[in-house]
Amino acid sequence: MGSSESGGTAIVTTNRWLQLIAGVVCMVAAANIQYSWTLFVPEIQNAHGWSRASIQIAFTVFVVVQTWLTPIEGYFIDKYGPRNVVFVGGLFTGLSWIVNSYATSLAGFYFGAAIGGIGVGCVYATCINSALKWFPDKRGLAVGLTAAGYGSGTVLTIIPIANMLKTSGYSETFFLFGLIQGAVILLAAGFLRAPKKGEVTFSSSVAQSRRDYTLGEALRTPVFYVMMTMFILTVTGGLMAVAQLGVIAEDLGVKKVEVNLYFFAMAALPFALMLDRILNGVSRPLFGWVSDHIGREKTMFFAFAMEGIGIVALGAFGHNPWAFIILSGVVFLAWGEVYSLFSATTADTFGSAHVGKIYGVLYCAKGVAALLVPFANILMAATGSWSTVLYTVAIMDLTAAFMALFVLRPMLRKHHQMNADAAARATLQAPVGA
Repeated sequence: MGSSESGGTAIVTTNRWLQLIAGVVCMVAAANIQYSWTLFVPEIQNAHGWSRASIQIAFTVFVVVQTWLTPIEGYFIDKYGPRNVVFVGGLFTGLSWIVNSYATSLAGFYFGAAIGGIGVGCVYATCINSALKWFPDKRGLAVGLTAAGYGSGTVLTIIPIANMLKTSGYSETFFLFGLIQGAVILLAAGFLRAPKKGEVTFSSSVAQSRRDYTLGEALRTPVFYVMMTMFILTVTGGLMAVAQLGVIAEDLGVKKVEVNLYFFAMAALPFALMLDRILNGVSRPLFGWVSDHIGREKTMFFAFAMEGIGIVALGAFGHNPWAFIILSGVVFLAWGEVYSLFSATTADTFGSAHVGKIYGVLYCAKGVAALLVPFANILMAATGSWSTVLYTVAIMDLTAAFMALFVLRPMLRKHHQMNADAAARATLQAPVGA
């Protein structure tokens, strides 16, 4: 049953580092479907003459399918193990772009996006789940590194894809890279397995439950819904910034302003996007590692507050191109960690046996946030200024920051103490010699 925390240093075998590497490789291979899609949109539009908005529906289909099927994928992870689920994910991830290579209608691209959502969902959910189970003593760092593989995975392929699009067109590019990413995931999946009993130990610095909650039990705890609310608040703000950064840069008058770094010059917006992608990847293991040492709630407070203040400053000083670049970098540095902190906190709170299903439901917060993002355009149209949107997002982030310290932290303390008391009562009531 439960306990709040106990000693423990590390796992005996070095196998878990192989598990982590295999998971990161899978995440890197799966990243293209989300993060390289933008390169294909102009090519598809030029070839068929469809509106950009109608083509981008495929991206929405992908996000919704990838997000909302996560609880089901979590069930399959716990039932059939990581290797089998990632194997299916690899097949669907490769097939998605192969379908796109043959698509001649919008419906064909929507179908390919749905297949990709299933594939990437299987890979993402499983690799995060694996990191949580193999590294209870370093959950923040392990999940952060895994999530960084997905967030920054396209660094290796974005230039080759862009070059091939120019020389061979989108159909051949989809087909070749579909085969490559599917094959890489299938090969890496062969190394994955779940830890056996006794192979892992718990953290001595972060309170962790020794009781493994079922999904039903987790859904009956108030702390789950506090975490869900915080997740929606922070992810919505980040997704709004991601989706609208180009439009915001244009309205602030810095989109095409060139900044000079002496050894090269670049327009403010692409420079900001390049820096943001790097910092978004760095933030996941960085803040995860910090949370392993000072606690999840304190790290959440610091990160969410930094994001909120950064967004306020972006609205106030973003007319300066250098301020726009630096402040957008601060925002993305503080936002990327949500995917490492909430997953690690979920496993700390509810145990790792059923974390695939539990975090799968919590991860649906991203789907809710994606549905809220269009309201940014409505708010901007109603007020005539992006400042209103940015200040609204900042309020959401700051609300989540203070919830981390003054709501979530005392609730988790009470939660762990309740489990410890239950464990003590069970020990006292156990028959002698049992």
